[in-house]
Amino acid sequence: MSNGVETNGASGNTHTSSQRYLSTRGEDSGFSFEEVVLKGLASDGGLYIPEEIPSASEWQSWKDLSYQDLAYKVLSLYISPSEIPPQDLKDIINRSYSTFRAEDITPLVSLKDDIHLLELFHGPTFAFKDCALQFLGNLFEYFLVRKNAGKTGRDRYHLTVVGATSGDTGSAAIYGLRGKQDVSVFMLHPKGRVSPIQELQMTTVLDRNVHNLAVTGNFDNCQDIVKALFADPDINSTLKLGAVNSINWARILAQIVYYFHSYFSLVRQKQSFNIGDKLRYVVPTGNFGDILAGYFAYRMGLPVDKLVIATNENDILDRFWKTGKYEKKPVSGPEAEGGLVADGVKAHEDGVKETLSPAMDILVSSNFERLLWFLAYGFAATAGMDDEWNKKQAGQEVGAWLKDLKTNGGFGPVHKEILESAHSVFDSERVTDQETLTTIQAFYSELGYVLDPHSAVGVEASLRSRKRASNVPHISLSTAHPAKFAGAVTLALKNEPGFKFEEKVLPPEFIGLDQKEKRVREVANDWSKVRDLVKDIVEKELASQEN
Repeated sequence: MSNGVETNGASGNTHTSSQRYLSTRGEDSGFSFEEVVLKGLASDGGLYIPEEIPSASEWQSWKDLSYQDLAYKVLSLYISPSEIPPQDLKDIINRSYSTFRAEDITPLVSLKDDIHLLELFHGPTFAFKDCALQFLGNLFEYFLVRKNAGKTGRDRYHLTVVGATSGDTGSAAIYGLRGKQDVSVFMLHPKGRVSPIQELQMTTVLDRNVHNLAVTGNFDNCQDIVKALFADPDINSTLKLGAVNSINWARILAQIVYYFHSYFSLVRQKQSFNIGDKLRYVVPTGNFGDILAGYFAYRMGLPVDKLVIATNENDILDRFWKTGKYEKKPVSGPEAEGGLVADGVKAHEDGVKETLSPAMDILVSSNFERLLWFLAYGFAATAGMDDEWNKKQAGQEVGAWLKDLKTNGGFGPVHKEILESAHSVFDSERVTDQETLTTIQAFYSELGYVLDPHSAVGVEASLRSRKRASNVPHISLSTAHPAKFAGAVTLALKNEPGFKFEEKVLPPEFIGLDQKEKRVREVANDWSKVRDLVKDIVEKELASQEN
């Protein structure tokens, strides 16, 4: 068992190879979907991936399905019906997307020059993370209800979700898990460093199972505390910890759906675009989870010409595609300064360049490891050995790369064939803050459309990509509502005639949020004190359920 979850429960009789999971580090394999969702991180430190990416052989017939029905088609390829029966999976999906404001869930908007914008911000917290975290919250609930059938009191399986956030992940996770039975949620954020709207979205949720902890430190400190808790034998002997950040496979899985959905939306909207035609997806990229979902869609059969990575000035991914080297380049002092405090720029980890698109301010991309495994696996397959050997080699290669990253701050250059394989699917662009502001201003001036700074990074990258592939439509992913980053939007548009943020941008759901009751605890930057607090709160929650 690991974190209270029984391991290696996926049978060849009940699960296809795409419904069984292994670790990118090569030591853990044969896991069921439920196991990887509840565990989050593999015991060898790796990330879970399916043993095989399924082929969606009938994907063309999905064209006219609703978002929910399309999600069922995609997800059922990765989830055995022996774990979640078809009707149950459909019910989970329907509940997950009933909270979205747009009937189409993720509407596609045409901008100009065959560049289209996929609006992913119509969920409860106005960010793309809702598309996955609403689903993950309902998955947790489903698995716990089943585990706890007929059980009472201390015999019930109680999940303690612990996470660190610099903004959007926290509110999306809280909204996905609020009010769920047998779940306690602890979200750590750096005190005074997240944007006011993001802090309010978290701290005004008053459900008894939600606990916001404001750490007197930076985002690094919050992450370190969470990592220490997951590694601590004491808390793991008494509590079952769960993860909700983008290392959780269910988040990647849920995001595959909107790649297929947006493709079909374009078929319906654009008369000259037909099933089977290729397009490019351009994705504002930090931790690599969003664009990784696009890679899975491509491998499943979606006709993708290229997946374009759009980074800000924290460009470790752009540099990898240009050099084959994956290296941290921490900055400090005046060189690191930038962005806007009002938009939460101070919530980042140490060493990043502060930018106007703070959700992408990262030193390393946590989900990139999953793509590295597939690149290494493909390279190993050229040796002509059997599949078991190829998988073992891939795990060993990834383990060696990640060890170098930890000890030396980087690795590479990777083999020429591996980099060529990466280039065959991906392209990359790096966008500066000034280019971000110019793009926001230009699209508002020309079209009256307001982009948030992260989406603007993607749109600027789309404009460049169009110059190389002018005959291919581009779908750029819009990851957040512009009201969530009011500082950058106002900075870009303050001189535009007639522009008023409250009239043009601010949604009614944000008005009066600062007047609502808040619940948050300030905690010291001390993992052992946080551990004791978490144990104490969960103990009280469990005791109250017995009464």
